[in-house]
Amino acid sequence: MNRVVLHALPDYDRAGCEAALQTLLEPLGGMKAYVQAGQRVLIKPNMLAAKAPEKAVTTHPEIVRAVIRAVQQAGGEAWVGDSPGVGSCRQVARKCGILAVVEETGARLAPFVDCRPASSPPASFQHLEIACEVLDADLVINLPKLKTHQMMGLTCAVKNLFGAVVGMRKPQLHLQAGSDKALFARMLLDLADHLKPALSIVDAVVAMEGDGPGSGDPVAVGTLLAGESPLAVDAAALELLGLRTEDCWTQKIAREQELPGATLKDVELVGAAPASLRPQHFRPAKATDVSFGVPAFLHQRLRRSLSALPALDANCCTGCGLCVEHCPPQAMALQNHRPHIDLNRCIGCFCCQELCPRGAILTRQGLLLRLSRFFGLGR
Repeated sequence: MNRVVLHALPDYDRAGCEAALQTLLEPLGGMKAYVQAGQRVLIKPNMLAAKAPEKAVTTHPEIVRAVIRAVQQAGGEAWVGDSPGVGSCRQVARKCGILAVVEETGARLAPFVDCRPASSPPASFQHLEIACEVLDADLVINLPKLKTHQMMGLTCAVKNLFGAVVGMRKPQLHLQAGSDKALFARMLLDLADHLKPALSIVDAVVAMEGDGPGSGDPVAVGTLLAGESPLAVDAAALELLGLRTEDCWTQKIAREQELPGATLKDVELVGAAPASLRPQHFRPAKATDVSFGVPAFLHQRLRRSLSALPALDANCCTGCGLCVEHCPPQAMALQNHRPHIDLNRCIGCFCCQELCPRGAILTRQGLLLRLSRFFGLGR
């Protein structure tokens, strides 16, 4: 049985975070059950973009601090790294407050610049290159932020490990999957299984709802979660938020593949009951496709009506061009200082929305998708 621990934490008070982390890890044996003296420990927070901590886009620096301190007290050498969607690791770490924590604690920043091929890439990948710091670590501690995700539904322990793929190699994997969300979810599941983090500790003190992972709204949840299995942690996170397995593509595909931890029947929940911590209201990501059976040939013809695709909010857009630069299928171009989206080439990955610094990319649902949601048929 995969054990996942939940513990209440109302805010990011420094002493409170350290005490809560210690209590959280006790049913798992404490940090010393995982970290041995002299080991290099790679701590992988979510550092998607250079946003202030209160925006809830990145893992909060006080949670990172608490984990660094626990690793150091266990005798480990703490490294903190990620490959952000926009900007360098150092730039993003400085803006979100993590760089200051790294410097104050004597930890080391791992910029995730260099990478090398996985020795035995999972079957769903044509090829796979991973950050050298991840491959060279003695163990990995996964430190996600709990957020909605426009493409996958939810980003938590499984999705956070995608940051081990460096820079522009991420768009290449989006292109490999194309508009097939199930294939992209399988790739993420295979990546998580390949990396096998020792622990996943989730910052759900303030989570993100709505248009995540970069443009949603902060929502107080007041919880930390921890477990060894990323899938089991994500199952507990869905239960915490009152969402279904179908609301998260990685969890949905994992259930179809009957992977351990895909559903709560495979999970031993310890600590606070999820229902006692559940926020009164939580706004999930918008549905992006219809889940009832539509023949493939018909789905392709009716794609715009059956799916959700990005749309520009011209009132918010500043014409910075980041969405154009990072679009995996190169379906965007600047015209008159505003991005134009070629919907025939768009694969619906929503990288443009994820990385837009102004929240100027909206999710526009097709007519049949909106109707399916009204009648309870859509994802």
